[in-house]
Amino acid sequence: MASQPTRSVHVPVLLEEVLQFLEPQRRGLVLDATIGLGGHASAILDVAGPAGHLLGIDRDVEALHLAAERLARFRGQYQLVHGRFSEIREIAAQKGIESFQGILADLGVSSLQLDSPERGFSFQREGPLDMRMDRGLDLTAGEIVNHYPERDLANLIFTYGEERHSRRIARAIVKARPLRSTKVLAEVIAKAARFRAHQQIHAATRTFQALRIFVNDELAQISKFIQAAADLLASGGRIAIISFHSLEDRVVKECFRKLSRNCVCPPEIPLCQCGNRRWLKLVTKKPVVPSQAEIERNPRSRSAKLRVAEKI
Repeated sequence: MASQPTRSVHVPVLLEEVLQFLEPQRRGLVLDATIGLGGHASAILDVAGPAGHLLGIDRDVEALHLAAERLARFRGQYQLVHGRFSEIREIAAQKGIESFQGILADLGVSSLQLDSPERGFSFQREGPLDMRMDRGLDLTAGEIVNHYPERDLANLIFTYGEERHSRRIARAIVKARPLRSTKVLAEVIAKAARFRAHQQIHAATRTFQALRIFVNDELAQISKFIQAAADLLASGGRIAIISFHSLEDRVVKECFRKLSRNCVCPPEIPLCQCGNRRWLKLVTKKPVVPSQAEIERNPRSRSAKLRVAEKI
């Protein structure tokens, strides 16, 4: 039987900071666009009190079931929807929702997915090469690893994992085919990248990140989500986004930058031609990162970055 993480092992990242910026006690309907196991959502409803309401979305059906258990005491104050966070415009329309006073997105892989070996997200646990956040997807990490041409595999690992040994790793993977498990793949990568036990970051980290991002089309969804969120935020409403690696944070930063300016034309163009409209103002000029105390309590938080913007 597959192991299932319990609610008690889930520690929401940057929770105090999220509550500080979103201020659920003085806002109305909040959207948790990646509700996961419901850690942030539970705290938001706690602070908001009986008047608080929340819509939670997740592409992982198993996560939604566990989030519902965690939020059971808030009966009548929340709704859960199976879907991608990039689909918030369509989901809001289906629910008859015109605007949100607060929007939260916690990007990346969840504790549920990392701690379930059968999901194939972690190279530290023996499992199949899956990595689908939504098990309804057709593409798996195993399909990529075992069937993509070496050149395409190397480009994927370099682009989405920022892995400088991408060509060497891709060559080793192709030579080792067929690969069936996370442990075996991690060993092949470690050998190809000449990993040493004393290194802080395991050699497989970036390749696993690249496969996960590509399988779930993660980066393409972020821009679409932020634009829709800017549309759906009520005036004075805030959007808070937590990212976990530089690629995600770069997309969030660029989207916030574009939506916080009236013109994004290159400086050499004297008259505006972009037609950009200012939607947001930046609340955090630089990303907020976890304290050392939080990192010690929850090592998975160490790479988290929080950016917040407010609807004008």
